[in-house]
Amino acid sequence: MDTVCGKEIMPQVFLTTVRTDKFKTGCLSINLCLQLDRREAAKNALLPQVLLRGCGRYPDMQSLSAALDELYGARVEPLVRKKGEVHCIGLYSDFVDDAFVSEGEMLLERVTELMGQLLLFPATKAGLFNSDYVKSERENLANRIRARINDKQQYALCRLKELMCEGEPYAVDALGEKPEDALKITPISLTKHYREILETARIEIFYCGSAETNRVEIAVKNALEALPRAEGEFVQPFTEVKMTTGEVRHFSESLDVTQGKLAVGFRLGEIMKKPDLASLLVFNALYGGSVTSKLFLNVRERLSLCYYASSQIERHKGILIVASGIEIEKYEEALAEILRQLELIKQGDVSDGELSNARKTIMTDLRSVMDSQFLLENFYLSQAIDSLTYSPDVLAELIRGVTKEDILAVANSIRLDSVYFLKNAEGSR
Repeated sequence: MDTVCGKEIMPQVFLTTVRTDKFKTGCLSINLCLQLDRREAAKNALLPQVLLRGCGRYPDMQSLSAALDELYGARVEPLVRKKGEVHCIGLYSDFVDDAFVSEGEMLLERVTELMGQLLLFPATKAGLFNSDYVKSERENLANRIRARINDKQQYALCRLKELMCEGEPYAVDALGEKPEDALKITPISLTKHYREILETARIEIFYCGSAETNRVEIAVKNALEALPRAEGEFVQPFTEVKMTTGEVRHFSESLDVTQGKLAVGFRLGEIMKKPDLASLLVFNALYGGSVTSKLFLNVRERLSLCYYASSQIERHKGILIVASGIEIEKYEEALAEILRQLELIKQGDVSDGELSNARKTIMTDLRSVMDSQFLLENFYLSQAIDSLTYSPDVLAELIRGVTKEDILAVANSIRLDSVYFLKNAEGSR
C-alpha cells in the first residue's frame, strides 16, 4: 500500500511524498508556482533552461553531466507548465531507487543536494547569470515559440485559448507570447527576476520512491537550507474562473493547410462554483474524451464529418475545448453536430452503457497515473493547485459513484463561448 504524506516544511514550501516499492526509480521535482503574467511568462520559461546549464559546483554542462553519471545516470529535466492561470516552473529528476544500489549509497540525498545546487547556486559571472548561457537559451526559447505554428492542431487550440480568454492571464502561453519576449531577456533582467521569485514563490516539491517521509524531508531541508524566503510577502497564485459568457464569438484564420482545424471553446459555468472533479472527468469522457464518446462515435465514425474529434477539460480554469480536424467545406455541418451532441446530453440522452464506458475510461487513465512516477507528480501538483488532497485511489472511488444526474448537471451548466477555424486561403470561410 502506497503511503502519501503532505506538509509544509518551510515557509510556503510544501512537500508531498508518495512512499512505494512499485518502482525501481525514485523521482523528485521542485516547482515554483507563480501567477501567470504575459510580462514575465518568457522569463519564467527561460529560467529552468538556464539553471540546467550549470551551477557553482558544476559550472558547465560537461561537468554536470559527469556528476549525473556518478549518480548512476540520474537525469534532471526542466519543467514549464500552465495549470489554469498558475505558471509552474522548476526541475524534475529521476534516479535509481536506493533499494537497487549498494547499501549506504544514500543516492536520494546526493540527488537532492544536486537539485538544491542547481536551484540556489546557478553558474554566474559578477553576480549575474552567465551571459553566454542566457543568450543561447533565449534563442532556443524563441525558436520553440516560433515552432508552435508547425503543429497546426496545437496551434489552433492555442489560438482559441488566446482569443477566447483575451484579457485574462489564461490567454498567455506557458512559453511566452512572442519570440521577441524571449529575445529581449538579459542576464540582468533574468537574475533580478530569479532572485525575486526565489523569495516570494510558493514552492511545491514532490517525491516518489521507497524512502521514508522523514528521510526525504531532512534531505530536502538540507538541500534548500540557503533558500531565501521573504516572510509575509509570498505570492499566492490563483485562477479566476469566468462563469458566464456574452455573445458567442467566431474567429477564423488562413494558413497553408489541407485540413481545416476547428476548435470550439465552452465555459463550464456555474458548476465551477463548487466543482466536482469526478463528474467533470466522467462527463468529458462521455462527450469527447474517449473512443466510446459521443463525438468520436457520431461525428467521426457514424457521420464521417471529421478526421478526429475530441474534448478536453481545463479543470483549473473551468473551460471545455473541442478539437476537430475537418474538410474545410464541412465546417457548418461539423460544428452543428458537435453542438448537437452536447445538447443531447443536456436533454438526458445518456445510456447506462455510455456512462459505464466513460467511467471505465477514467478508471483506466487513473491506473496509468498510478503506474507512472511522472504522471503521479503531475497529478499531485494539480491537486495542490486546487487545494485537494485525495489520491488517485480515492478519485477512482469517486468516479464509480458518478451518476447520470451528475453528468446532466455538468452538461446543463456549460455555455458556448468561442469558435475558431483554421482554414486555407481558398477556404469558403
